[in-house]
Amino acid sequence: MHQRIRKAVFPVAGLGTRFLPATKAMPKEMLPIVDKPLIQYAVEEAKAAGIEQFFFVTSRGKGVIDDHFDHAFELETTLRERGRTDLIDELETHLPEPGQIAYTRQQRPLGLGHAVWCARSLVGNEPFAVLLADDLMVCDKPCLSQMVEAYEEVGGNIVAIVDVPREHTRRYGVLDVVSDDGRLVRARGVIEKPEPATAPSTSIIIGRYIIQPQIFAHLACGKAGSGGEIQLTDALEQLIRDGQAFHGLRFCGRRYDCGDKLGFLEATIALGLAHPELGPGLRQILSSYL
Repeated sequence: MHQRIRKAVFPVAGLGTRFLPATKAMPKEMLPIVDKPLIQYAVEEAKAAGIEQFFFVTSRGKGVIDDHFDHAFELETTLRERGRTDLIDELETHLPEPGQIAYTRQQRPLGLGHAVWCARSLVGNEPFAVLLADDLMVCDKPCLSQMVEAYEEVGGNIVAIVDVPREHTRRYGVLDVVSDDGRLVRARGVIEKPEPATAPSTSIIIGRYIIQPQIFAHLACGKAGSGGEIQLTDALEQLIRDGQAFHGLRFCGRRYDCGDKLGFLEATIALGLAHPELGPGLRQILSSYL
């Protein structure tokens, strides 16, 4: 029986430089895909997977994320006066319960591993999930739910993976594969941004993780890795060396890389076309340009 995954960390302290000037005054996690910000998609995915506590690792200028997951009394009062209880209900559906959210600061941009380490006191001594809002996952069964099911089978540490062309491996953390049944990949190592010629596989880690708490001891060393940052993959590699099980899950669904401008546009088009009200009109608009 594996300890249940109750807590999730959302690293949202990044500067969003790829989307400047749009992100000069607005966090990239608040950029909307159709009618919801990226971070809301990630939180809804976590809630659907049974997560009970939501920890945001923030930085200066990210207060709008705090406000988004809170009541807006002036807005709600105005909507109530206008009889728009439907919109009030819609706003309240994405709010976690009181006491379920906590925030901590990453004062310096030292990498994803450092951001996760900043949440150590909130997570405590239990396994936890990490969700990167840049990766928008569209699945019939939420990606994190699929990962929790896999975790219940094999325990240890699990990451979501996709396969990429070999020339793209230098952009990601890559698994050194021991066995592969098509769904679950067992790994004996993780290498951050290897050159294509030396990459041990083409299975790369994307922004969903289930991690054992022993990772905090490795992250505490503060050792800089690729790009001069504290890499989460380096600490995951240490967990493997400690003898912990490590698997990659090929989830059923689609991942949109919304940290990239074209990926963001693709996600907007795909979810817009799938929207029950907006889809037909958007299809007509797109056809007029093509």
